[in-house]
Amino acid sequence: MPDPNAPAPAAPHPSAASPAADASAGSGASAASRREVIADAAIALLAERGMRGLTHRAVDEAAGLPQGSTSNRARTRAALLELAVQRLAEREGAVLRVGDLPPPGDDPAQLADALAGLLHRFLARHRTLLLARYELALEATRRPELRAIYDRAGATFGDAAHALLAAWGSADPDRHAQELIAWTDGMMFLHTAGRVSGSRAPTRARLRAGYQDLLRGMLGGSPPG
Repeated sequence: MPDPNAPAPAAPHPSAASPAADASAGSGASAASRREVIADAAIALLAERGMRGLTHRAVDEAAGLPQGSTSNRARTRAALLELAVQRLAEREGAVLRVGDLPPPGDDPAQLADALAGLLHRFLARHRTLLLARYELALEATRRPELRAIYDRAGATFGDAAHALLAAWGSADPDRHAQELIAWTDGMMFLHTAGRVSGSRAPTRARLRAGYQDLLRGMLGGSPPG
C-alpha cells in the first residue's frame, strides 16, 4: 500500500482523517469505529511527535473529530495510552499474521522464509507502528498500570511463538520462543531506531538467512544451500 502508516504533518493517519471518517463520526458512528479512529490517530501522533505530542486535543485534530471526542472515549491520559496499546497490538497482529506461516514440517528453512516475509513486510511498510511501540514501551517503564496492559498485549505474540516452535519440534519452546522474539525485536529496533535506522530495510534474503541460522540451532536441519 502507499504507506498508510507513514507520518504526515497534517494528517498522521489517512483513515483517521478522511472525510468519510469525519462524516461517520458526526452521524453516530459505531463505538468500535470511533475507537479505531481515535486510537489510530494516537498511534500516528506517537510516531510523529513522541509522547509529549500526544494530547486529547491533538488526537481530535488529527482524526478530524469535534473537540472533546477523544475525551469522551478516553477520559484520562492513562485511558488514552491504554487505547493506543490495545489498538497497536491489533494492528501488529494484522501485519504479523501467524496464520500465514507453514504447518510443521521437516525443513526449518520453510519456516525461516515465511518468518522473513512477515518481518520484511513490517519493516518496509509499517515503520509508524514500530515507532509508536517504542514510545509506549518506554512510557510503560514509568507507568505500572500501562506496563500491565503492554505486557498482556505482548503475551499474545509470546504465546504464538511458543506454540509455533513446539509444533515444529523444539525441545525447549519456552527458551526458544524468547530467543526468536529477541532476535526479531532486535532487527526491528536496529532498522527503525538503531544504528542503521537511516538505511533501507534489510532484504528478505538477509532476514531469511538470519532466521535460518537461528532455527537451525533450535530445530536442526541442513545448512542453507
